[in-house]
Amino acid sequence: MSGRFVRLGETERPPVTLHVDGQPVTALEGDTLMVALLSAVGTLRSSEFGDGRRAGFCLMGACQDCWVWTELGDRLRACSTLAASGQRILTSQPEPTWPNLG
Repeated sequence: MSGRFVRLGETERPPVTLHVDGQPVTALEGDTLMVALLSAVGTLRSSEFGDGRRAGFCLMGACQDCWVWTELGDRLRACSTLAASGQRILTSQPEPTWPNLG
């Protein structure tokens, strides 16, 4: 799938590699997760209210439409979280894991 964002400038920044849904994604140092995902895969996440894909809305951290998750289940705003090497991001909320008490 082609990206929704196209980089026109600032192409000389060092690259960083993160993983999105298990797939490597290359971004540039200083990119937000939103820029990284929308440049590489075109959407941010699946809607929890239907079968559509979401791409963010306000681009400034006010609308709640750009949530993504870490593999540990932490929720992040893609529009205000910087992409970093080694990040492992999920575009669907992971199933909760409950402690084994038995």
